[in-house]
Amino acid sequence: MERVLRHERGVTAAGLAALTVLAWWYVWTGAGTGMPAVDMTTLALFPHKQMEMAGMPAAAPAGWIAALAMWWVMMIAMMTPSAAPLVLLYGRVLRHHSAQAPDGAALVSSFYLIGGYLVAWLVFAMAAAALQVGLQPADLTSSTMLWSKSAILSATVLFAAGIYQLSPLKSACLRQCRGPVAFLTRYWRPGRVGAFVLGLRHGAWCVGCCWMLMALLFVGGIMNLVWIAAIALLVLAEKLAPAGPAVSKATGVALLAWGVATLLV
Repeated sequence: MERVLRHERGVTAAGLAALTVLAWWYVWTGAGTGMPAVDMTTLALFPHKQMEMAGMPAAAPAGWIAALAMWWVMMIAMMTPSAAPLVLLYGRVLRHHSAQAPDGAALVSSFYLIGGYLVAWLVFAMAAAALQVGLQPADLTSSTMLWSKSAILSATVLFAAGIYQLSPLKSACLRQCRGPVAFLTRYWRPGRVGAFVLGLRHGAWCVGCCWMLMALLFVGGIMNLVWIAAIALLVLAEKLAPAGPAVSKATGVALLAWGVATLLV
């Protein structure tokens, strides 16, 4: 065990990878909706134009708690990879700053950090689940495929996401997410509570960066694997690619054009 704990970086990376794989597996199986996510997946650019299959049972989770579980696990699957650079850097810095600490101290604190990060996304999941439960009785989203049935709803979300992508607030949040070294230098706190608060703070910035991108799932389908994977890859590109800010701006323009097209088809 001591030899394992000395390889803290590898253990942390393996833990993050395992968490991501388990979350994706849960999403793939349908996240409690009663049918595999692949059955709720389509390549359509305008899902509100698609016809639902007759006789399909309602796929939406029964109630807010079930919807919350679905959203939170989905956020874990999509966002854990983009948090990995900060978590691994934190463990490395802590290990060098605490040379006399017992083996495993950096490992434990790193998982407190990711715990705080995921709690921030839990708060987002609460709001998303409440919105989902509110939209379904209004017949604005499909009860079987979980995508938008309304051109107005789709266009509104696309316009809002496009405008937000081009906003100064998006840019400010993205800078925090793209600079783990600067973030740790500015917000470092000692101890496990400090690690949790650090993760919570970083998660809050990431929610601020990506919440409107996640809202796009209300357009394409909350359990649409194509949309989930595309948004996850876009988040990674924004945060990790050298041209991340340019990708963010280009996405904003594309979403605005997509909103216009949605109203015209």
